Amino acid sequence: MLDLAPFARFGGLLASDLRDVTADPAALDSRGWWAVVADFEGRTVCARFGDVRPDPRPGAAARWRGPAPHAWTSSLDRVAYTAGVRRIRSRIARGEVYQANLCRVLSAPLPDPERADVDGLTARLARGNPAPYAGTVRLPAHGVEVATASPELYLRRAGRVLHSGPIKGTGRTAADLLEKDHAENVMIVDLVRNDLGRVCAPGSVTVPALCDLEEHPGLVHLVSTVRGELAEGAGWAELLATTFPPGSVTGAPKSSALRVIRALETAPRGPYCGGVGWVDADRRTGELAVGIRTFWLDRTAPGGPVVRFGTGAGITWGSDPEREWAETELKASRLLAVASGTHAHVASGR
Repeated sequence: MLDLAPFARFGGLLASDLRDVTADPAALDSRGWWAVVADFEGRTVCARFGDVRPDPRPGAAARWRGPAPHAWTSSLDRVAYTAGVRRIRSRIARGEVYQANLCRVLSAPLPDPERADVDGLTARLARGNPAPYAGTVRLPAHGVEVATASPELYLRRAGRVLHSGPIKGTGRTAADLLEKDHAENVMIVDLVRNDLGRVCAPGSVTVPALCDLEEHPGLVHLVSTVRGELAEGAGWAELLATTFPPGSVTGAPKSSALRVIRALETAPRGPYCGGVGWVDADRRTGELAVGIRTFWLDRTAPGGPVVRFGTGAGITWGSDPEREWAETELKASRLLAVASGTHAHVASGR
């Protein structure tokens, strides 16, 4: 059996020696180095570690045995997902919402739960799908075992300066991106500007970059940058209260999009579409990613321990249901292949 001691791994740092665990984000402005996992539904786990040191190694890939490629099941199948897209379009036509992110959660049984180390999955992701906000949080006693290969910045903080990098618009190549993708990105940038404006100093929120093209393994994204300066007297608790869940994975207006999500999605998102990352309270710095391209272990599932993964797409009036389904498949295919140990087949075009 593997040693599943608590630890976190982000940005070339390995954190161990667990000192404290809390659900109160105000602790992130106290002292020490914290790992953070915030579920989409609102559960937040903040873990303070006493030993944080450089460790650029991604872990041992041999410590992960993934499910068979055919073992994955989806909370929404193709018929249900495309029907959901059509229902969102009808709500847009009625003026209830402008855009909503429709997601599905894929699950597969762990073939050897006693030897399933999420850090081994992180190592495989580092080789097969490197990402700028990759990391691991392993807190088995608190029900948190997360491996992320997220390409999306939710919040970066340096003192009082904040940055967010919402992603909207995905294709295999730049030629796949449509006018709809650009319009969707601009729409979400406005939402993120509004969210940050509620907790930032007046006049400090700007957009240094709009709809930049970024290349990631197997696909491209449109990414924008929103910047602001945190208002005096505000900290992580206020910042998360005004911006969570991230705008890029909810929709606009956010309150309406959340109602749509609750009506159409059949499984909780958990860490997927939440926030995953770290905070150094002593240096007043931190970096939380949007929990996309993210796996998590659920050892309490009714049928036995499983690994889960989420995928989704932003739906607007210009959405084609089959195209949106294909986008969710594109986002998932490479990552599921890495987790199942069949990445070489995907890389060769199969």
